[in-house]
Amino acid sequence: MSILLFIYLLSLVCWLGSIIFFSFFTAPVVFTRLPKVEAGKVISLIFPGYYLVGEVAGAIAVILALYFTIAKTPRGWWSGAFLSLAIALGLTLYAGLSIRPRVDEIRSVAEVENPDPARAAEFDRLHKLSVTINSGVMILDLFALYATAAALTCRG
Repeated sequence: MSILLFIYLLSLVCWLGSIIFFSFFTAPVVFTRLPKVEAGKVISLIFPGYYLVGEVAGAIAVILALYFTIAKTPRGWWSGAFLSLAIALGLTLYAGLSIRPRVDEIRSVAEVENPDPARAAEFDRLHKLSVTINSGVMILDLFALYATAAALTCRG
């Protein structure tokens, strides 16, 4: 059981850590040190790996949270962690498999002086949606971490 708990916690902290590091360190540094067009290119190169970490770590965390919900008590806290992680994984999959490819298709709009207004608006809308989803996933993962701590504390 200890090894499964270790793998669960490792997957959760890898997922959450990647979000925090990317959001608060990587993206701000890249966008303050490079010209906007070059920064966008660098970030677009990072995104496939970023989403892969979320998808793999998220899937592992969801599966193990479900296992702990069934096998351990208190089930309420484990259920909360599972539900939170399942929603976060769904959002991560949507952002990585649906939004990111659409942004990549129209990314060139950020590289031209007079972009098509409709494409620029679509790029801005998708970027804002991606940031909102990323923030939501981070909050859901933080809640899952809290619920896990509560479940482990209640266990004694």
